[in-house]
Amino acid sequence: MYACVEGLPALGKSEVLALLHLYFPELLVLPELVREVAEREGLDLFRDRERLSQALWEALPARESLIRAALAEGRTVLEESHLGVHAAYSAALGDQGFLEAFARREAEILWPDLFLRFEAPLEVSLLRQEVRADPRYAVPAEVLGRMSGWLSAWHARRGDRVEVIPVDRPPEEVVAAVVRALGLRYTAHPASEVLPYLVLLGRPASGKTELIQFLQGLPTTERARAYHLGALRVLDDFPILWEKFVEDDVWELLGRGRLHSRRCAENYAVADPLLWDFLLHRLNARVSAAPARPGETVVLEFSRGGPTAYRQALSLLSPQVLAHGAILYLSVSYEESLRRNRARYDRDRRDGLLTHAVPEEEMARTYREDDWEELAPGDAGYLTVAGRRVPYVTVRNEPEPKTFGDFSRRFWPALEELFWLWKNR
Repeated sequence: MYACVEGLPALGKSEVLALLHLYFPELLVLPELVREVAEREGLDLFRDRERLSQALWEALPARESLIRAALAEGRTVLEESHLGVHAAYSAALGDQGFLEAFARREAEILWPDLFLRFEAPLEVSLLRQEVRADPRYAVPAEVLGRMSGWLSAWHARRGDRVEVIPVDRPPEEVVAAVVRALGLRYTAHPASEVLPYLVLLGRPASGKTELIQFLQGLPTTERARAYHLGALRVLDDFPILWEKFVEDDVWELLGRGRLHSRRCAENYAVADPLLWDFLLHRLNARVSAAPARPGETVVLEFSRGGPTAYRQALSLLSPQVLAHGAILYLSVSYEESLRRNRARYDRDRRDGLLTHAVPEEEMARTYREDDWEELAPGDAGYLTVAGRRVPYVTVRNEPEPKTFGDFSRRFWPALEELFWLWKNR
């Protein structure tokens, strides 16, 4: 299909076409021929009418050849303005020379199948012209009125297919109307097909946050192509847990006593087991409030311990995550988890993702054992959680990766396999 966008000046024609060109690269989007010729030749639209007309007729065959070639390839062509609009301005300005040539050649010109007419009150065009502040293309009200009337009569005489797009409204509505009129459908690039949800599990200090930092440092296209992850949005339950610890400090100060935690050396330990489930519900609420958008990967990061650790936690996860996500478990021994937990601790930054530490009493009580190997006995496969088939991969994350190459060699194959399982689930 060949379509043209027309209308009064400064109604957003160029801006909308530029946006469509960005999001629909299969379109052939062409700028206004009159403006292109005038700028190339250094001509004034109002004073150099005769030279402008000659240059337009000389440029037209190449423009039409380009359009015909694109149509032959099955592409949609979208052009800003057309020579009918220039004829309308010529009539308004009294340019008889162009009008006579136009009348002789009109039947031979390649015309669009569809005209999209951007329409708004004349005052809107005048105001936006002031905002645009480009005197080269400023057109007075009396000329616009005559031009618009001539153009409407011309379309009526020809019986053209004209669809009016009101543009004195929010820009997203204007763009949506043009997309509908053209029948466009956005197609994600293969590299944009990414895991919408990644559940990242493992003992404390197993390398989850370090992996996220590595992935965040990758170029967007590389992360999508090689690791099948989009723009990363991380939901970690540790900041929520730390907030409950700090709240307990306040309750303690007020004489109420601690509600969920207890002091453990210079740190905190969980006193109420229901707090673990509370954290999952908080993560679910965040997913519900802002689900993964196209091209985005929401990472849910947490650790659990005990004989029913992950069985219980996964059963509480949002159905949205279970239905559309995948699980990556970073496996390290309890001894390695304990070593890294000690090594990363910074007392002055105890609330940081990479500088907090679980008290050793809590490590021994909660994280010495978990049920992951029982729940997921192979290195990769599917778990059945709440009636849903969820793909998983377990990665042995010892020794600790340090370099870009370490991370790439370990996690590229793992995420490649996880994506394959997700695609074929």
